[in-house]
Amino acid sequence: MSRVPGPPLDGLIDDLYYLEGAPPYSRFVLPAAPAPLLIVNLGAPFLIRTGSDEEAVEYTDGCAVTTPTRAWEFGYPTPTRSVGVHFRPWGLAPFLPMPAAELCDRPATVQQIWGHPATAELRRRLASADAPREMLMMLEEELVRRLRVINGLDIVRHLSSAIAETGGAVPISDLGVAARASSTYLAKRFKEVIGVTPKRLARSYRFTTTVLAINVAAPIDWGDVAAGAGYFDQAHFVHEFREFTGLTPTRYVEVRQRFLREHPDHALDGWPLPAD
Repeated sequence: MSRVPGPPLDGLIDDLYYLEGAPPYSRFVLPAAPAPLLIVNLGAPFLIRTGSDEEAVEYTDGCAVTTPTRAWEFGYPTPTRSVGVHFRPWGLAPFLPMPAAELCDRPATVQQIWGHPATAELRRRLASADAPREMLMMLEEELVRRLRVINGLDIVRHLSSAIAETGGAVPISDLGVAARASSTYLAKRFKEVIGVTPKRLARSYRFTTTVLAINVAAPIDWGDVAAGAGYFDQAHFVHEFREFTGLTPTRYVEVRQRFLREHPDHALDGWPLPAD
């Protein structure tokens, strides 16, 4: 189940969610989408691998992930139980003790961002709650309590919203002119709040918007897809595909089609992708 928060969190968070049971796959690939995440784990530890050459790392209490620049792999325990938060790109920063860029492709444990005593107490309270709805309200209250003022948040939120509305197609130079801010200033603020530069965020939105619009049940002309999304050529698009998902376009279609065959009643509108 999920819950959309009220003010003052509604401008930072898409939803809070509760997850319990056996996942359809034990391992998922999460492409480099503009979607920071916080998970408070209440079950057995899960595993995160942030690159194809990296070793999987075990997370017991949960994790915080800012906007990534490459695909990463998430391994669920069976059964799994957790509560989490889907943030808007700028939404996680007000709850972090460090600049978001420090967590880019380096997920932190909840303990690393909120300390051991506070994390242990939050997990204890969540685990003893009577129902998922109560747990989500409890997590929302914790976030409201921890909300802090972030320098540059307003301009980053405003410009990021413009990037999102255009699917990453807006020229970054135009945003800087409109905001009367230099590219150096914007890059610094974006890295502090989101973890990546405005240009990188726009790339992420452009790729995500393009790929999620693909109908994998129909024939696909990848050249048309690349041209329609404004990529220089198909080779550039394929390179971007590998960087953001760890997969070739053909393999991506195979993975999506497999999921649809094996779980026809499960809505997989976007990420993540099964890795098993």
